[in-house]
Amino acid sequence: VERALRVLDGAIMVLCGVAGVQSQSITVDRQMKRYQVPRIAFINKLDRTGAEPFRVIDDLRDKLNLNAAPVQIPIGLEDKIEGVVDLVSMKALYSVGEHGEIIEEKEIPDELIELAKEKRWEMIERLGEVDDDIAELFLMEEEPDLHTLKAAIRKTTIAQTFTPVFMGSAFKNKSIQPMLDGVASYLPSPLEKKNIALDLNNKEAEIVLKGDAESPLCALAFKLEDGQYGQLTYIRVYQGTISKGEMIRNTTTGKKAKVGRLVRMHADDMEEVDQVGTGEICALFGIDCSSGDTFCLDGDSNFNPAMMSMYVPEPVISLALIPKNKSEVSGNFSKALQRFQKEDPTFRIHTDPESKQQIISGMGELHLEVYVERMRREYKVECSTGLPQVNFREGITKRVDFNYLHKKQSGGSGQYGRVIGHMEPMTREEVQEHGGKEFVFVNDCIGNSMPPEYISAVEKGFEEQVKEGLLVGYPILGIKVTLTDGQAHAVDSSELAFRLAAKGAFREAFRKASPIVLEPIMAVQVEVPDEYQGPAVGSINKRRGIIQDTEMRDGYSIVRCLVPLAEMFGYTTTLRSLTQAKGEFSMEFHEYSPMNKGDQKKLEDEYEKKRQEKNKN
Repeated sequence: VERALRVLDGAIMVLCGVAGVQSQSITVDRQMKRYQVPRIAFINKLDRTGAEPFRVIDDLRDKLNLNAAPVQIPIGLEDKIEGVVDLVSMKALYSVGEHGEIIEEKEIPDELIELAKEKRWEMIERLGEVDDDIAELFLMEEEPDLHTLKAAIRKTTIAQTFTPVFMGSAFKNKSIQPMLDGVASYLPSPLEKKNIALDLNNKEAEIVLKGDAESPLCALAFKLEDGQYGQLTYIRVYQGTISKGEMIRNTTTGKKAKVGRLVRMHADDMEEVDQVGTGEICALFGIDCSSGDTFCLDGDSNFNPAMMSMYVPEPVISLALIPKNKSEVSGNFSKALQRFQKEDPTFRIHTDPESKQQIISGMGELHLEVYVERMRREYKVECSTGLPQVNFREGITKRVDFNYLHKKQSGGSGQYGRVIGHMEPMTREEVQEHGGKEFVFVNDCIGNSMPPEYISAVEKGFEEQVKEGLLVGYPILGIKVTLTDGQAHAVDSSELAFRLAAKGAFREAFRKASPIVLEPIMAVQVEVPDEYQGPAVGSINKRRGIIQDTEMRDGYSIVRCLVPLAEMFGYTTTLRSLTQAKGEFSMEFHEYSPMNKGDQKKLEDEYEKKRQEKNKN
């Protein structure tokens, strides 16, 4: 979803007419807002028992904080659904024919006229909150004409201040065509979307892409597939055109390639094309690249763009992966790992320096299980996995000053460097202000007591040290180091000496800054039948969970809570046994939070024991 939303100009947010806004809906909403993707909403499954579209609209407003209003109301619900009333044109649209392929326009049924007027007025009121022209008409109690109303919905949808809500049933083919008309009427074209690239020839300065066919090519590879004809690379063309037979250049790696086959994808079908233009999505065969790479035409050396990178969260869980047949390590096993890493930026691989095992990291237990299963199914490699390892982090809780001298004399030129300053924790707001950087270095030195050429060495020393904490060996989050002064020696000072001085100063100050271990906290949503609510809540409490919200809906209890990731291993089996396999849950990373002192002490003791054993060897 993350990769797809990165390249879209608009989206349809599909919601269940019975369940409403679910945990995955909240995740997708957050991703849409991150990439500023305008959306229309479609309430699906109105043919199901218990469908309540207006309750779903309330969920959109309350849970997603969207200015949502219906542009349609259903004609019948559950097994009696026949079509919708269009509140913009005030016409009834019936889906008829064997597959609902024919839309018949009629007058609104008498029993729905009052409801249609009420919901139309509600839509105009909501529009009036974000559009001045509609607000003026609303206050004067005048009806906007069709053209004015459509223009206002389009303008506010693109500005992401209003979300028009459509309704229907995809399974029964009811009211799908009016929703698709809404895509054409209210979502932006590629020419209306502002797209930014970075100019690699000009220190990554931002450039606005024009989005026309005459401009130089700029395309982004956002998805990879391993098909029978080799790697299939999905690309979105942001500017210019790409044609069969042209030479293109990967601006990320500098590699050049010839466009052999160019296809437009229609689900599983491929349509061979000779050229693809601005705003289109197509696929290339035989191009060696990774997800997130940018392409331009080979001949234009003055144009060297890179698209803004996709947001890639840090992995929160790791597993040791061991192939059962050792002979496969260099064959399909390695091939599969390389393929998965190219496809998915959140999937990471590294080799443990002590055990020499392959460690895979990802966003959750299920995420990694899927790749282990794919390895078995697609690459015929049977693997066993070690115990899950949580990726903890470290932090500090108070400001500490440092004044550290690194001095070493061993014949000839020695090492000398003094660094003076302070280090302090950063809040989440401060981290966001610095573009998400967890480590910030500030040079506040005045005068020349600290030679300028050694400042970068000091910064590098601190930066290297925060990658491995002193408590349990994990990276340190949210730390700001300010250098206020220093001292150099005319002969013995060097970049190495100041880098080592910075590391020594950090180690000394870190212990005094009341360091803590941070554990990943997951936002969990558990859905169980009402009769199992008690056992479900009890199982969350046992796992140190904090209940945020509970909701009763249509015989189901929905429990939203925050739980440490370390406590969630094996919860799928526990929940199934508690609810006779009727319960389910979903989770996503929420934040890092301080660990309790008892568990932190255990981790520190284990880390110290491993470190001592390593030193002995």
